[in-house]
Amino acid sequence: MTGTPDAEASVARRSSPPIIAVDAMGGDNAPAEIVRGAVLAVRELGLRVLLVGRRSEIAALLAEEGALRDIPIVHAEDNLAMHEGALASWRRPRSSAAVSCRLIRRGDADALVSAGSTGGIVATSTVRLRTQPGVLRPALAVTLPTGETPTIMVDAGANADAKPEMLVQFAHLGCAYAQTAFGVRRPRVGVLTIGSEPGKGNKLVRRATELLAATAEGPPAMDFRGNIEGHDLLARKVDVVVTDGHTGNVALKSVEGTAAFAMEAVHAALTSSTAAKAGALLQRRALRSLRERLDSETYGGAALLGLNGTVVIAHGDSRAKGVARACQLANDLAGGRIGEQIRRRVHSRPPNWLHRLAQSEAPGQRGAEQTEER
Repeated sequence: MTGTPDAEASVARRSSPPIIAVDAMGGDNAPAEIVRGAVLAVRELGLRVLLVGRRSEIAALLAEEGALRDIPIVHAEDNLAMHEGALASWRRPRSSAAVSCRLIRRGDADALVSAGSTGGIVATSTVRLRTQPGVLRPALAVTLPTGETPTIMVDAGANADAKPEMLVQFAHLGCAYAQTAFGVRRPRVGVLTIGSEPGKGNKLVRRATELLAATAEGPPAMDFRGNIEGHDLLARKVDVVVTDGHTGNVALKSVEGTAAFAMEAVHAALTSSTAAKAGALLQRRALRSLRERLDSETYGGAALLGLNGTVVIAHGDSRAKGVARACQLANDLAGGRIGEQIRRRVHSRPPNWLHRLAQSEAPGQRGAEQTEER
């Protein structure tokens, strides 16, 4: 017995490699570096990519690369400026980011990659793709340079003001990412706060920690390790770091700034004398590996989790290599069906369990708060 044509087409669509819609007009170096990155993604990584933006500009750049026939172009007459934030989603309905989201909703693409304004891309994709049923808020997940299996931090900037139950869900979004992208079977989860001892942190962190400890055994299960501190971010103590968007963004920028400072200091030390330069020459392979490990472009950017579609936001100053890596990340997440992983985690519990959990008070919480007030 054969299925209907629509069902067969749906199965074929799911089994084929993902199609990545690349916002050619987003980023400090758009469109030239974005187009070159898309060409790299096709030629070196074997990905399926289409470019969204002003057709004439993109076609001219593709012609320079000899790739005019290799990558389809979808025209979009407008684009989000790098300084535009959340309101851009309403002001620019014909932007390249909005058109890319429309392609995903129609089934003509599986993922969006953009190096445009983070606020604008988050708002545009949230409005046009919508959050998955049961997901309270989408969250930005970034990978930290901790080795072969990176540590994931979520949220890295999408939700400056979060509630405790949101942090519980961020933990599950991060676990789905770790399982899909890196094959971590039972992710270790920690909450970022000011001390590793139980009870450390503000009310948001303390309540989120209580909820995570009470629900960690699942289903679906996670290995909840309690609190971690800022100096643990790169120590591989956990696979998923959970925090609110404000704290996460500050922590991310601190890590990136420290990494950049460290590389500059190493470069200065290794070029300070003839002997140092000779030593650097002997260690060039190790130094190249270190530079790549600390280079933010190596990890492809941030994944916006919890939407009806895969969205990867590359760094605003990304060049071709960073754009290609962002396409690879989008391909891995969409191909690994990250949306289905999140859906299973969200719907593995009774309906509205997070809301009921939020309304219930942990034992002794009221007494502790009264003690603090006194």
